[in-house]
Order: sequence, then C-alpha cells, then structure tokens
Amino acid sequence: MFTPHSSRLTTHTSFHNPFHYISCSKPKTMNDIQILIDELVKFREARNWNQFHNTKDLALAISIEAAELNELFLWKTTEESELVDRNKLKEELADVFAFSLLLAGKHGFDIKEIVLEKIKKNGEKYPVEKSKGTAKKYNEL
Repeated sequence: MFTPHSSRLTTHTSFHNPFHYISCSKPKTMNDIQILIDELVKFREARNWNQFHNTKDLALAISIEAAELNELFLWKTTEESELVDRNKLKEELADVFAFSLLLAGKHGFDIKEIVLEKIKKNGEKYPVEKSKGTAKKYNEL
C-alpha cells in the first residue's frame, strides 16, 4: 500500500553489528526516516485518511499487515521460504514499516532512539555468554 521508497538489502558480516546478517542501504539517518514519515503523512492527508489512523487502528494495521507477510511463508519449508517472491516480500514489509512509521510519528517517537534503547535492553536480557547459539527466552537462560 505505501511504497514511497524502497530499500535494497545487503549482507554484511560485522562483529560489532548485532544484526550483521542484514543491513539496509536506506534509511541511514533519522533524516531519511523523517522523510519517509513525511511522505506517508502527505499520502494519507491527500486521501483524508487521518481520521482512521488512531493509535488502536494503526496498531491493528501493523498486525494485519504482519499477518499478510506471514502468509507468504505459510505451509512452506524453510528452504522454500528462502525462495519467496521478493516483490511480494518487499510489498508486505513496506506495509508493516509504513504503519509502524505512522504510529511512531503519531506519538513523536525518535525511531533511532527507541530501537537503540530496545537493543540495549535486549543485550541486558540476553547476555552473549548465556544466549549465544540458543533460542531460549531470557527467563530460561
């Protein structure tokens, strides 16, 4: 639904990056993220959809779009999932990102700040020496 810009995914290996398996070429700065939010708001305002974008409905929209993303993988093996249609994957991810950005923008959240805070919090819950190589939840480590 919302695709003002697309990101190209690249693979990197970096010891310091906790998400070394994926990196996006855009957005790189908070400025780029604000441009995305501004474009989404402009798109929304031109259609008078702000009336539908309350916190509850934006959160529900994220969940619904995430379910559509999950549907791409339904009944597929892990190997088949890696071969999913990239265009459909991009579209569904764009929808999840779009509604997430709109919700964050509605509440004035600094996306870089809240994601970095969450990474720090997860680092405390999942210390490397206890969590490396395991999928156990933090309370089971």
